[in-house]
Amino acid sequence: MEEKLQQREIEEALGELPGWNYEGGYIRKEYITKNWKETVFLFNAIASLAEALWHHPDVELGYKRVLVKLQTHEVGGITKRDTELAKEIERLAGLILKR
Repeated sequence: MEEKLQQREIEEALGELPGWNYEGGYIRKEYITKNWKETVFLFNAIASLAEALWHHPDVELGYKRVLVKLQTHEVGGITKRDTELAKEIERLAGLILKR
């Protein structure tokens, strides 16, 4: 079983993840989209990536937003798996949400 990261390790990882923060036991970020179509597209991409990495994020959708919350549910905290998925989501969102 994976080990939970310590607070210091979480803060270090978040230093490499712009816009992500630690709140309520999750690392989280809200992405702003242009419209509902882009929201759904981003969600589907995140869901496919998470499934490929055998991870199950909590995701909330709105008309022009996607809120991603990551935690390794099996250990009830943040693990390296969460921070690695966050990095991949950042890369993916950067491609989809070109501004």
